[in-house]
Amino acid sequence: MSKLQDGKYFRKGLGNRENVAPLLHADYHSGLVEWFKHSDYRVVYEDTEIRLAREFGFCYGVDRAVEYAYECRDRFPERRIWITGEIIHNPWVNRRLEEMGIEFLPPPESGDERLSGVQEDDVVIIPAFGMENEEFERLRDVGVVLVDTTCGSVLSVWKSVERYAREGFTAIVHGKKDHEETLATCSQVRKYEGAHYLVLRDEEEASWVCDFLEGKLSGAELATRLDGAYSEGFDPDRDLARFGLANQTTMLSSESLHIAKMLRDAMARAHGEGHLPGHFKSFDTICSATQDRQDAVKQMLSDTPDVMIVIGGFNSSNTTHLLELCLPHTSAYHIEDADCLVSPQWIRHQKLGERGPVMEEDWLPKGRALIGVTAGASTPDSEVGAAIGRTLSFRGVPLEFVEELARKGTEIGQAIRTARTPAK
Repeated sequence: MSKLQDGKYFRKGLGNRENVAPLLHADYHSGLVEWFKHSDYRVVYEDTEIRLAREFGFCYGVDRAVEYAYECRDRFPERRIWITGEIIHNPWVNRRLEEMGIEFLPPPESGDERLSGVQEDDVVIIPAFGMENEEFERLRDVGVVLVDTTCGSVLSVWKSVERYAREGFTAIVHGKKDHEETLATCSQVRKYEGAHYLVLRDEEEASWVCDFLEGKLSGAELATRLDGAYSEGFDPDRDLARFGLANQTTMLSSESLHIAKMLRDAMARAHGEGHLPGHFKSFDTICSATQDRQDAVKQMLSDTPDVMIVIGGFNSSNTTHLLELCLPHTSAYHIEDADCLVSPQWIRHQKLGERGPVMEEDWLPKGRALIGVTAGASTPDSEVGAAIGRTLSFRGVPLEFVEELARKGTEIGQAIRTARTPAK
């Protein structure tokens, strides 16, 4: 990557955080959520108990990405500002940026025309998922101002796959081949001549690679089954002799670890344990925030809630995996926002493995109920609080009670922020 000119690349903020802090607070704060955080993450009213997962919602990387977008609008009020894709997978946040006059580039399937409208005086924000290296270089050559919000956890994955590429190992990525993060990760491999990658969506696809390694499936058949999931010129017979594992940071941790074990064991069975050191590498690259949210849901499920509400964008990978954890244990519904809670009878939600929401009846338990709430890493507190408030109202909890909790939570949060503010 060529060196960027001073003032053309921002990765550690734009120097105007204090200017945008009040607006960020107004857009994303929830007094009700603040109250939960300082009240053992639970509320009880008569026969209703709601528990909030102890790790939920905005992670550090998402918080940083959104903050930088607000800083960008404040720092460059007269310039045209683009984002290369959704800054995070949350429709409310992306709509809010559009309201601020920030524009979204056409989708990747637009091909070379995608960047055609970007001019030298423009500002381009790179989302938390990162962007493909080839597009980064094109934008650098145009001379735009680049505001890079790529998550540090994603950068750690890039370092792993680049190391594989330099050392002659194929990068096998557990992820969704069309996800922005996985596309960006694979592009880091393409920087190295002769390097290759293969994307595996799930354990079934990993089992095909295991069959190939043990001689039960031909290279041609494997390539056919995984068409579109590997680099140009990829040859299983040549390129799966040495490989290293990585993953999209928002995948289900247990599945990533199991896929790594599947592939390791298959290679050991085929060639012996002594073969592994020079031919197999693996690093767990699930981000800590994703892991923390998954662990918090597992902890909550040990108390067997009657229903789980999982809040996040319908295209949010980490939110989907929270739903996946819940479903074997209880009824669970993936909603995008509070508006999906239509009534005590009806809910609009997205089922696991499907695209687009459906309406379902009789979702909310009657009588005494323990209701669990969690949210993906792209969900702001404001959306979590709105969903909790609506759920409480559906259970007959008086509005005055909910408003009082929110007021107390706001006061607690303000006191904490005041204590943390250095005296001038």
